[in-house]
Amino acid sequence: MIYDLHTHSTVSDGAYSPAELVRQAATAGVTHLALTDHDCTDGLAEAQACARACGIRFIPAVEISTTWLEKSVHVVGLNIDPACRELREGLARLQAIRLTRAEEIGRRLAKRGIQGAFEAARERAGMGMITRTHFAHFLAEQGLAASVRDVFDHYLVRGKPGYVPTQWAGLEEAVSWIKMAGGVAVLAHPQRYKFTGSWLGRLLLDFKSAGGEAVEVIAGTASPGEIQSTAAAARRYQLMASVGSDFHNPDNSWLKLGRLPELPPGLTPVWSLWDD
Repeated sequence: MIYDLHTHSTVSDGAYSPAELVRQAATAGVTHLALTDHDCTDGLAEAQACARACGIRFIPAVEISTTWLEKSVHVVGLNIDPACRELREGLARLQAIRLTRAEEIGRRLAKRGIQGAFEAARERAGMGMITRTHFAHFLAEQGLAASVRDVFDHYLVRGKPGYVPTQWAGLEEAVSWIKMAGGVAVLAHPQRYKFTGSWLGRLLLDFKSAGGEAVEVIAGTASPGEIQSTAAAARRYQLMASVGSDFHNPDNSWLKLGRLPELPPGLTPVWSLWDD
């Protein structure tokens, strides 16, 4: 069995449509796939239908943006009911915040002489949400940075011209939406936050107190050392383990659908909650 429980489509900032993402996952040998678009579940029905045709076990999911102690932290909700009213209303609020943020990013970049960024990002997003990644692609195409990653470092992170401080959902609030939707709350890619051990422990305690049940031990580009330290934290705080590529597009040769190492020993996989 090959699990990939963190992926993105064009509904947020991925390169593939929900159906194409599923087809690519099937080609890669993935047997269990979750689509976790940012603050949106609009792609789940399309992905579910394609998964049935491809013979993949599909897990409906979402990645929710939260603010914890003034820090941005993401929580994945796995095996959710996207029709849940509380979840839908919460995500609608976050989508409105995302639009307001995008408009402000455009204004701030315009003040620095970069015109048309919001309009270009909106066009690139199509029917999906406008994210910072859409701005990053535009700025890279304008020759303002060597790569999309460099755009973030020079324009879109704290202290840079296009950075907009944003207050997302509270950690407890986001976990409550997931639980009301019948899902499992998973702390996404903890390695990416670059927290010290004490800060990560504090986050995991607050997350578990809020009702969180699992942590992504294997996530994206986590190094072997980071995987082992996250596994140790999962054991210490008695959290289940999840795995996910955080796949966005095929241009990232180091992030492939389903290309994930095995979980370290002594962990309870999150899928044990719903797999036979």
